Amino acid sequence: MAIVTVSPKFQVVIPRKIWLEYFAAGPRASQFAAVIEDVVQLLVPTIVLLEVTRRVMQLRDEDAALQIAAMLRQGQIVPLDSGLALSAAHLGVTHKLPLVDSIDYATARQFNATVWMMDADFSGLPGVQYIAKRP
Repeated sequence: MAIVTVSPKFQVVIPRKIWLEYFAAGPRASQFAAVIEDVVQLLVPTIVLLEVTRRVMQLRDEDAALQIAAMLRQGQIVPLDSGLALSAAHLGVTHKLPLVDSIDYATARQFNATVWMMDADFSGLPGVQYIAKRP
């Protein structure tokens, strides 16, 4: 099992949906800009790195995807090890969360960080900064 040491300065997990909204300059992008651009505080689960890079590669091209991957890698990359996987399984079942979202949430919980979410499933959960999809 890999051991990840995270400095106290890392305190935010941003899920793939918010990253994609930001990179696409969507209507809510400016709402997330300050937290995303403060890369020293970002925890980036490997599943987020995979999903965001893959989606950008599908929509644009490999060069754009690699540029975005480089930005994501400015944060602290958190690998999915067995402990985090088990925590994500537990949280996913307990709170009825989709697989990837449960990994994001477990990552935030493991490092006592805040996870930003636009999904109503997260409204009211501890450690979540919930932003409704539609204002």
